[in-house]
Amino acid sequence: MTSPPDFARLLNRLVESDSTARRLLVMDKDAFKKNKLSETERLFCAAAGFKGKTGQILILPTSDGKPGLVIAGVGSSKPDLWDWSAIAAKLPGGVYQLDVSPFNSTHTALGWALGGYRFERYREKSDDALVRLVWPDGVDRALVTATIKAITLVRDLVSTPTSDMGPRELALAADQLASHYQAQIRHIVGDDLIKQNYPLIHAVGRAATDGRSEDPRAPRLIDVRWGDEKAPKITLVGKGVCFDTGGLDLKPASNMKLMKKDMGGAAHALALAGMIMEAKLPVRLRVLVPAVENSVSGNAFRPLDVLPSRAGISVEIGNTDAEGRLILADALAEAVTEKPNLLIDFATLTGAARVALGPDLPALFSNNDGFVAELLHHGQEEADPLWQMPLWEGYAKMLESKIADVNSAPDNGFAGAITAALFLQKFVKPEIPWAHIDLFAWNPGDKPGRPQGGEAFTLRAIFSLLRSRYGSDTQSARSR
Repeated sequence: MTSPPDFARLLNRLVESDSTARRLLVMDKDAFKKNKLSETERLFCAAAGFKGKTGQILILPTSDGKPGLVIAGVGSSKPDLWDWSAIAAKLPGGVYQLDVSPFNSTHTALGWALGGYRFERYREKSDDALVRLVWPDGVDRALVTATIKAITLVRDLVSTPTSDMGPRELALAADQLASHYQAQIRHIVGDDLIKQNYPLIHAVGRAATDGRSEDPRAPRLIDVRWGDEKAPKITLVGKGVCFDTGGLDLKPASNMKLMKKDMGGAAHALALAGMIMEAKLPVRLRVLVPAVENSVSGNAFRPLDVLPSRAGISVEIGNTDAEGRLILADALAEAVTEKPNLLIDFATLTGAARVALGPDLPALFSNNDGFVAELLHHGQEEADPLWQMPLWEGYAKMLESKIADVNSAPDNGFAGAITAALFLQKFVKPEIPWAHIDLFAWNPGDKPGRPQGGEAFTLRAIFSLLRSRYGSDTQSARSR
């Protein structure tokens, strides 16, 4: 995968064996009580009040008074990768080596590296002391490297303001990815969307442009293909609304402020594609990204307009601020034509999902219970969770229109995430295993390894599922 600007610095936090490395012992409270520290070390811990609690760091002196063994407390006997980010953040600069490592070594290395992430495209770069870790035993270095690239790519794309991340710039990011892996890529831009029957994508994006294909704000469909045509087909669809004013149903300023992140679904689809291609999974991959800006001008689509769709379903516009589902509908209608073995769409789609689950927990909708169970399992294993929500058919009536096949957004405000998913389901054939992931793509505040700004969710869970299905047994075992 093409490397984001900060990638090399993050990977540099993981090093080969170093004779100067300081011993790092990590344990929870119970393990601390059982550990065979020397009597002198125990006395020092008692004097410092160290009991192995979460976040505690203690540097023990050697017999000649120099810094020696470093002890860190964690809250669980199975710390997740963000616990390692927190430990790294509290240590002084230098090289450290785990004294013993009964933990998931891949999570250890990944969390340690991501603890150094910062988005500094527009400011002077920080010059802080580098906290390095000797690669733990048994770590899947290839997976760690690919995951750092993927997460950094999502964060960088989402955090970049729309002045530098409009439809054309998002397309250029896809071009770079495709070029690196020798994937095929095609762009359908501007009025060509009408000619090639993507009317909803065109309708949403037309207000941002004068219709010229060379206009950087012109709507477009990005279509990436990679892999053996005879292999199992995996299709990823990502919502690429590079900025969302709400259209004529204009958002208030407070709701518009973060809308540079409304292309977060597209960022996730591209980043996961990079992980798949980096691992050379034996699949036929396709990525569809409808990239638009939902703007206001004289040719903007209007509330209660009736628009055609690629699937032949007429859509009455309930609200122009529910534009993401429109562009996804055309992309999904195209995706199903190849009958993929798995179809996954990513979208920063509804505020209702965030009200229900908050910023950290993506909502998962699917028409296939087996797929759901498998994905939820991998989410727990990778500390990258999702939460299933229902495709409740009882709410389908809310999408009824008196003059069109379907209304895009009900007026009543109830079950907004569910009705959005039900709308998308109309464009997916029931026999195709499909997952719709409604995510936030943003950290509203700073946490260890996760600074405020763009954030990646579900990548590790979904890639783990795909590798367990399509990777070799050797590949799967290396991350355990």
